[in-house]
Amino acid sequence: QVQLVESGGGSVQPGGSLRLSCAASGSIFSIFAMGWYRQAPGKQRELVAAVTGDGSTNYADSVKGRFTISRDNAKNTVYLQMNSLKPEDTAVYYCNADIRLRYGATLNYWGQGTQVTVSS
Repeated sequence: QVQLVESGGGSVQPGGSLRLSCAASGSIFSIFAMGWYRQAPGKQRELVAAVTGDGSTNYADSVKGRFTISRDNAKNTVYLQMNSLKPEDTAVYYCNADIRLRYGATLNYWGQGTQVTVSS
């Protein structure tokens, strides 16, 4: 079994910063792509940022220049540094990962979500 556990969400004023973390644990052989998605009330879940196993990154246009995704392969952890936050960044943020398990299967996993609220 594999778990993705997120942390770091909260409330912040516009212009502020937050850092999200997502740690994967369980019967992990290796982790391929890891990413962050978000879902605001009444909207579809959307990709915020992703990082491949070799460190290549991509970002939603709405967060380019403000958010930075990174990963620590030794800790099976992905981070999302969010700067210059705007009210429209308010959403539940979900971690996602493609994980090869010890017994060979590669499956996609989601975290439970962490709330980010940007408000004055």
